[in-house]
Amino acid sequence: MGVNPTDKTFKKYLLLLGGQLFSLLGSSVIQFVLIIWITEITRDEVIIALAAFIFFLPLVLLTPIAGVFTDKYDRKKIILISDSGQALITFGLIVVFALGTTNVWLVIFINSFRGICQAFHQPTVNSIIPTMVPKDKLSRVNGINYLMTGVIQVIGPLVAVWFLIFIPLGQIFWIDLLTFSIALIPLLLVDIPSVNGTVKDSLKEKKKNTFKEDFKEGLEVIKGIPGIISLIFLAMLVNFLIQPINTLLSFFILVYHEGSEFNYALMSAFFQAGVVLGGIIASIKKDWPHKILLTVVGIVTFNVGYAFLGFTPRGLFLMLSLFGLMMGFILPIINTIFMTLIQLNVPPEKIGRVHAIDSTVSMAISPLGTLISGPLAKFFGVQNLYIYCGILGVLITVLIWLFTDIRRLDTEPEEQEEEKIPTEKLVKQSIEAKKN
Repeated sequence: MGVNPTDKTFKKYLLLLGGQLFSLLGSSVIQFVLIIWITEITRDEVIIALAAFIFFLPLVLLTPIAGVFTDKYDRKKIILISDSGQALITFGLIVVFALGTTNVWLVIFINSFRGICQAFHQPTVNSIIPTMVPKDKLSRVNGINYLMTGVIQVIGPLVAVWFLIFIPLGQIFWIDLLTFSIALIPLLLVDIPSVNGTVKDSLKEKKKNTFKEDFKEGLEVIKGIPGIISLIFLAMLVNFLIQPINTLLSFFILVYHEGSEFNYALMSAFFQAGVVLGGIIASIKKDWPHKILLTVVGIVTFNVGYAFLGFTPRGLFLMLSLFGLMMGFILPIINTIFMTLIQLNVPPEKIGRVHAIDSTVSMAISPLGTLISGPLAKFFGVQNLYIYCGILGVLITVLIWLFTDIRRLDTEPEEQEEEKIPTEKLVKQSIEAKKN
């Protein structure tokens, strides 16, 4: 059995989304300020990369467990606890800066606990979408999600720089607590459907699954969808190659290009403005034909822009920003298509498991990419590293398109259903056999 989203639950989801976006604004401001602070204090690629690595490691380690929690327990409570945990961590940073004990490694250590909270937060928020949003609105809602997130990410860096001009860094952290308080109101008021409740009777008749069994079940579901493994494998490789830009953009702008905080904020704002424009297109477009072909073309184009960042002469911040705009435009379209494919092919009661596995394999290699970004940037130069990663990203994407089964995901929906029905039976039989 599964949940049946209605227009009423859809309206409640929009209210919940509004609150979460307020919380995201506060987190965006705080994270941006911290990146600038660490970059300007250290001016060291390796330390910046280590800071990012320490933040992402809990995400990778805990996301699989978080996905199983999402499917088994009250999703509203999980979101509430994870949001409250991030607010508590922010308060810890306020105390540290107020006492003047602003050791770089202490700040990095405290901020790393945000990764723990986000590991539980993101799979849960993603998994409630198909339980509250009718299927015919899924694609547009995913587009709206990326659109509104992009708007917040455009505003966040600019707001952060504005506050840095007038307010001491330690006082800026209070913004996160304010936005958390605003987000708390709809979270407490909105009822979030529990898939666990719809399957409770059937669970009583079966042997209770362990976390390991649930995770294996998610793997079986993924293996039963033709082309999905290849798609997730592509996402993993691409996530590895883009880590230098995710990790060292602040160093690239503030140190290599000798830019100001405003230059860095402008580059980030242009990138996110691209996300907004792409999100508008994704939200207007109801359905995307040739989904995988568009995804591959988008990834190739993104990596071309990535390489051109490295070719840009020093000090040409407008050119850098325009490349960022192009790259940002592509991302929400790719992500919307990807998320829609997952949501349309995976049963609602398995969504949390599959999202967790997808996030895990995509992020599992990301910490390694993050960790080695610093030493590689020191060895090759950050601009050359961007060029090499962009070129490799293009080559790998084309090879996966040519030599794997990823193109099977562009088959007609009727053909996908014919393949999916026997696959689900085989998955259930496999799981039952293992239990017996």
